Amino acid sequence: CAGWVDAVWDFEFTETEPLDAAIVIKNGSKEFKTLYSHLLPYMTDTESVWTVFGDNGVSVKSLVAVLSYFVLGGKSKTASVQQRISALQASSLYLLLLGIPGSVVNKMFHQILFDTCLNTVSNCWPQSLVKKRKKDTLKSSQADGKRSKPYRKDDDEEQDEEVHFSPQDLLKIREGVVLLVKSLLRLLLKFPLKDEPQSADNCVQMFAKLTNFEPVIGELSFGAGQTMPELAYYGLWLLCSSNHGDEKSLRRVFHRVLYVILMMSKGESGKPSLMMATQAVLAARDQAIGFVSYVVDELKEPALPFLRILLQHISFRMVDKTDYRTCGAQAVAKLLAKMPCGDYASFIKWLFDYSRQSKVAYRMFALDVSMALLEQPEREANEDVDAELVSFLSHRFLVHNMVFGRRSDASPTVRGHALTCLAQCLELPSMNGTRSIKELFSTSASLSHTHLHMHVHMHKAPNTSSKDTMALLKRRVSDPKTNVRKCALQAMMGLLKHNVIMLSEGNLTVLSERTRDPALSVKKKALQCLMDLLTAHPENSLVQKAWLRGVVPAVVDAESSVQEKALECLEQTILSQVKSHGSYSYRDSQQTLTWDLLGLLCDHCQDLGRYFSRAFTMWSKQNKFTAAFINNLISHTEAEHAAGAWLLLSKVASSCPRLDYGKILDAWDDLVRSKNVTVTTSCHILCVIGDIGEHLNEDTKSRIVEDIITWLKSFEMPLEVISASVETLCRLGKAEAVSDTQVTFLNQHCGELVSVCEAYLSGVILNENGAQNLNEDLVVKHLYTLGVASLHCPSKVGKRIVLLVQSVLTSSVEQQSEGSEELACSQPLSQFKASSMPSSVRAHAVITLGKLCLQHEELTRKYLPAFARELELCSELAVRSNVVVVMCDLCVRYTNMVDRYIPNVSACLRDKEPLIRKQTLTMLTNLLQEEFVKWKGSLFFRFIAVLVDSDPTIASLCEYCLVHLLLKKNPVMFSQHFIECIFHFNSYEKHKTYNKFPQVASEKAKFSLKGAQNKERRFTIYRFLLVHFTDAQRFNITIKISQNILACFVDGELPLDGDGAVVLAETFGILSLKEIKLSALSGAAGAGGDEPQEDEQMAMAKAVMQVAQKKVVSQVQKKVFIESMIPIIINLKSMLEQKRSPVLKDLMGYLQLTMQDYRSEVKEFFAADEQLAVEMEYNLKMYEKEMEAQMAHCSLGGDAASGGRSWCPRTVQITFGIWSLILLEHASCGCNDVRSFPYSVVCFEHVITVHIYFSSANKTSNKQQNH
Repeated sequence: CAGWVDAVWDFEFTETEPLDAAIVIKNGSKEFKTLYSHLLPYMTDTESVWTVFGDNGVSVKSLVAVLSYFVLGGKSKTASVQQRISALQASSLYLLLLGIPGSVVNKMFHQILFDTCLNTVSNCWPQSLVKKRKKDTLKSSQADGKRSKPYRKDDDEEQDEEVHFSPQDLLKIREGVVLLVKSLLRLLLKFPLKDEPQSADNCVQMFAKLTNFEPVIGELSFGAGQTMPELAYYGLWLLCSSNHGDEKSLRRVFHRVLYVILMMSKGESGKPSLMMATQAVLAARDQAIGFVSYVVDELKEPALPFLRILLQHISFRMVDKTDYRTCGAQAVAKLLAKMPCGDYASFIKWLFDYSRQSKVAYRMFALDVSMALLEQPEREANEDVDAELVSFLSHRFLVHNMVFGRRSDASPTVRGHALTCLAQCLELPSMNGTRSIKELFSTSASLSHTHLHMHVHMHKAPNTSSKDTMALLKRRVSDPKTNVRKCALQAMMGLLKHNVIMLSEGNLTVLSERTRDPALSVKKKALQCLMDLLTAHPENSLVQKAWLRGVVPAVVDAESSVQEKALECLEQTILSQVKSHGSYSYRDSQQTLTWDLLGLLCDHCQDLGRYFSRAFTMWSKQNKFTAAFINNLISHTEAEHAAGAWLLLSKVASSCPRLDYGKILDAWDDLVRSKNVTVTTSCHILCVIGDIGEHLNEDTKSRIVEDIITWLKSFEMPLEVISASVETLCRLGKAEAVSDTQVTFLNQHCGELVSVCEAYLSGVILNENGAQNLNEDLVVKHLYTLGVASLHCPSKVGKRIVLLVQSVLTSSVEQQSEGSEELACSQPLSQFKASSMPSSVRAHAVITLGKLCLQHEELTRKYLPAFARELELCSELAVRSNVVVVMCDLCVRYTNMVDRYIPNVSACLRDKEPLIRKQTLTMLTNLLQEEFVKWKGSLFFRFIAVLVDSDPTIASLCEYCLVHLLLKKNPVMFSQHFIECIFHFNSYEKHKTYNKFPQVASEKAKFSLKGAQNKERRFTIYRFLLVHFTDAQRFNITIKISQNILACFVDGELPLDGDGAVVLAETFGILSLKEIKLSALSGAAGAGGDEPQEDEQMAMAKAVMQVAQKKVVSQVQKKVFIESMIPIIINLKSMLEQKRSPVLKDLMGYLQLTMQDYRSEVKEFFAADEQLAVEMEYNLKMYEKEMEAQMAHCSLGGDAASGGRSWCPRTVQITFGIWSLILLEHASCGCNDVRSFPYSVVCFEHVITVHIYFSSANKTSNKQQNH
């Protein structure tokens, strides 16, 4: 035995030889318990157990060796239940012996054995249960951003080899674990581990694992409890004592608790892995936060520095996942509550610096912490707080500097989150957040009254007016990134909801317009915001209008999910709230809102009727209109909400065959007799009459037809009612069973109206004194009635009627004789004379003539030249506008015939009136969408030129039409026309292929963008086109430019004269644009930021694909570029040098950029001709020196008054570019510290204002330049 004991000690308890069977303890579990119970009193007795051992011949060395044998026996995965229990009991005995006085003298402590005993818990507790918990960890160690390990069969084999345990076995093992933990706790009370830091670390690690060993019912006690987590936290509390390592002990404990708070699993080695946020993990996190709070409460001042370190570690180790960030922010806020005001303010100061770190995840977490702190009561400063730190205690600082200060962050994810937090501040129960936000948007408040005292002692923070703040918020609503727009909408809605900003039409329009956003998620968010705002302010008419203008048009959205959302909103707000008149009460806000909305649809929002009708068409297919709903509607037709009731009836009557016809006919009789019925209600009643016509008997139908004809012949009705009456008359006629009868009915009644109108117009136009006593309103109504009636009886329209309408447009009254039966048919249509008729009459005559042409092809052929001439020469806005409408309608009916006149229509894109430009743009877009018009001739270039229209709204509309309507239909149209744009907008016609379509000189002048004064406008168009290119199109267009433009100058096909030099210089300018670079090379494809919190595995896969794509595309593109471009560039350079052309400067600038991007490839290309390579390098160096000399000359050319500084345009451009790079670099990392900016450039909120007054090279006088 002595040899065996010596061998165990020699191996330092790492392995043991088997004991003899005679020595092995029988009924080991019972024997261990008996021995433990006998040894336990010696921890407090004065009698020494070591004396007892000596008196009985028990060797301490042998006892330790035997205990180590049982301890090591439980390490195996295949160990039996009895072996595991024995290992736990042996470990408990060893720890008990260590705690008995005299153990140090008897050399009981051995670090390796002690650590092995601590590991017995993890070795003996079944690993299958641990693996089940490990399944809760996120796959592939997402916190590390690494790929998941491949699946191995060995794992399953190992699992199969493990012993299976019954519930009774697990209970026995748990008892052994509890005994070991209690033994360790007794030991820690008496045995200091100050000199054994490794063992202390292992104790902390073991206790940290046991904190999540089992759930705790009720409140957790951090003193000595009964459950395993309570015992574990008690052990951690004991380890915080100075007996176990001075300051290091507390640091050691907090370091382990850190991972519990972060919801990470920390093994003995390797990086921590993120755990799923299950209920157990969240409970363990809350317990850890409670433990830290307990430690700080008990230790007071000594624990504060370590608490600060813990909070900083939480901040820097937090993963960028929304749920974990939110939990982490709440943990930081709870722990910060334990800090006194001085330490709290100091940490907020640190947090502000942390919020400007370059890592996006840090800035996001700082926002979350700010929101968690705003939920707590505001701190009041006491005498212990430094004056510098007082400002950091207020909620105002958190709102203004921490939240709103991130509104212009370089990262779209942070920008969006800041705006979301701004909206959440308004929902907090405390009014401090709302009050602080109101200061931002009030006219008198400044942004940073209590700004960064520690950074800006010498610089005052500039004030930001509420107007600028509001303008910035509106820019965020139009941000290029989808997520930012969504968050900005949420913020905007919150500000409006809580009356922080005015409920004005302009502010509300921002919300309603976003329902037509290109992004699906933004449209849905806008609809939800409008619903929330209407719920908060149901009585506000402006909110009601904004809601209607946002929700109703969304019914016809291209996305079905948006349609469903809009229908849901309409049904919830309008359809489901229609109750019977008897149950209506003005106190019911929902019913009142419904009728207010319907009233607006009948009055101020009538233009939404077509979209509203589409909603009812969809609902009718879903059988939404019950008999009760119809009866409720009819009960309101004679009440105060009659207008809204008739509106709904007009939408549902066609799909509801069972109606109370008696009440409807009574309403018709009242309409005929009364003169007080509104225009809108009259139209709706007529619509309902038309819908029920097929269900009426002949007598009733005849009576209604007679009433309508009488009504129309009176010409006292508004134009809208005339149109509705004729439509109802036709629907009553179409209700006839036989088609011949229908034609006869329409010819009879509509022909009668045509005859009446013909007679009246003849009297006005052909009568000598007709024009003198002209009733403009009556003439308009007769023309209008003639137009709408003639569409239903084209056979009743004769030449005389056509010439009468033509006469209204063209000939004067004096030219016509009273007795002439018809006008001269041979009058040249291209030689129209001035008319004496008023503008409104002429405008309606155009519409009427257009309707006549729709039914007669020969009339269209005859009058199209006249319409085209009116567009060119007519000075009346209404007439030109109606001519555009007529010609576009005729294009639908007679496409081939009107096609030759499309240039005349497109010329109106440069009309002096914005209304006509906008109308022409809209109608041409519709024709192009339906393919009634093709991109032929100059149409594309005229259309694209609207991008630089003087009216920003028209330019914006053009961009929307091109990108979201037309480009989707024809994805290659931009790339097909790009090269020709260069020639067209420079009015260059010497190329054999491009810019050869016929144009009138006046039209050329209208759309010309030639000249240096229009260069910026041309490049605006080029950039717009290139931005919407695919990488393949960018690659191809670069090659085509070199072949079709640069090569033409090299081959002499294009002369290098003045116009050619302009085109060539512009071509090099285009090739130098960043927009023409492949996104795979420039990194634009990976810029992202559109949708935050993307799944990390997907993001990783996407990044790998982008890297591979970038590598492949880069190699191909560079090879083709070098082979095709460089020879042409070299030949052009030689030719330009011979002619001493100023374009050489543009070529060298482009070549310099090329060398930066393709330096190695260019060197390979020039490897065969070293002389040429040397010459090119020399030329580039000379060009750079020339640019530097020019800069130096400009900077030294100033007068004395400017201190020797005079800035030429080139210098200003370069210097401002340098400053911009500096600002962008600092803005990208969220830095606002003015002391960190070089060259004394002061930046506030990433904005710099530079006032530059520079002298021109051609002028002798210099103005002082200030910046």
